[in-house]
Amino acid sequence: MTHDHTISRRAVLGTLGVLGVAAATGALGAPRAASAQALGLQESVGDALKRVFGNRPMKDGAGLVKLEIPLIAENGSVVPVSVEVASPMTANNYIKHIYIVADKNRIPVVTRATLAPEAGQAYVGANIRLGETGDVRAIVEQSDGTLLQVKREVKVTVGGCGG
Repeated sequence: MTHDHTISRRAVLGTLGVLGVAAATGALGAPRAASAQALGLQESVGDALKRVFGNRPMKDGAGLVKLEIPLIAENGSVVPVSVEVASPMTANNYIKHIYIVADKNRIPVVTRATLAPEAGQAYVGANIRLGETGDVRAIVEQSDGTLLQVKREVKVTVGGCGG
């Protein structure tokens, strides 16, 4: 069985062009040393919210925002959470971001979902990790910059014993 492994001039020039662009933009630069977050470093929920939202006020979103999360999490490593917002999702009035914040986690802002009017529905579902018992918040940023918040305390048990 014979294999014809010919490489065309066009393929070689295309590959060289891609490598040239990568080299010119610095994408092929020398590798840098990796660094991790310092062990034990913890950001308070207040600092995290100030970093992300500044001093913008947060309104109670109980009428519009539905946060679904178990009241007792038997396994803090995998806690299902969903956030649904009653929003028309039109070009003039839509949900821009949905944040999930776990107050007692070392890094409180667990996730941020970015939405557009084309989504048609403001909904996010995920599995999150909770380090210990504490409040979990859903913070919703509307297209006009308004912030809505709801929260619920979730008890994290060890081995499902209710402790």
